Amino acid sequence: MTRSSPRIEQFDVVAFDADDTLWKSEDSFQDAEARFAELVDPYAPVGIDVLDALHAVERLDIASQGYGVKAFTLSMVRAAIDMTEDAVPSAVIRELVEIGARMLIEPVHLLAHVPEVLDRVGAHARLVLITKGDLVHQTRKVTTSGLEHHFTDIEIVLEKDAGIYTKLLTRFGVAPDRFCMVGNSVRSDVLPVMAIGAHAVHVPYHLTWDLERVDDHDEDVVELDSIADLPAWLGVV
Repeated sequence: MTRSSPRIEQFDVVAFDADDTLWKSEDSFQDAEARFAELVDPYAPVGIDVLDALHAVERLDIASQGYGVKAFTLSMVRAAIDMTEDAVPSAVIRELVEIGARMLIEPVHLLAHVPEVLDRVGAHARLVLITKGDLVHQTRKVTTSGLEHHFTDIEIVLEKDAGIYTKLLTRFGVAPDRFCMVGNSVRSDVLPVMAIGAHAVHVPYHLTWDLERVDDHDEDVVELDSIADLPAWLGVV
């Protein structure tokens, strides 16, 4: 019987998302949202779901502000002012700003098994990091994570769509069928990658940002229970 080749041999580049794939992120945002609701709800009109209103503002603000803590903080402030028709006190606005400021300096909390997985996979393929968000904050997280040395390229992008991935693969000098993306978001890390003929692996996180949810799609997505399962899936011993 002929033994099959390890799947890792199919790929020249294995890319990883950062937030909620390599380290915790959404936990802080959901804690901030909970505090936002506590602070703003007393001043909002009866019948308003303050978190739904916040998410609606975030969705509108992405086009002009992008992603990340700074954009989120501005959206919180604007949502609080708009939904209360300027009734929210300045002390509440101050606390919302302080919440964002604290989030920007939070230490990086790596997820379990990440360093050893990068070490094992990186012994067989070129690794790159592709994350979206604020350039300054994401750069700080990368440089303080202790993981930077694993990656030949670190790309902080404004969006993750098929066009961006096509440009990145051209920059990396890799064909789509020789590229694999690993991440926690079906919307950002899986579907646009598969749309250009590349490969993707979904590693779910226990929390998902409302704007990253995808309820329906027709793709047959590879999903692993944990990033710890990635070396075995790739056939890396």
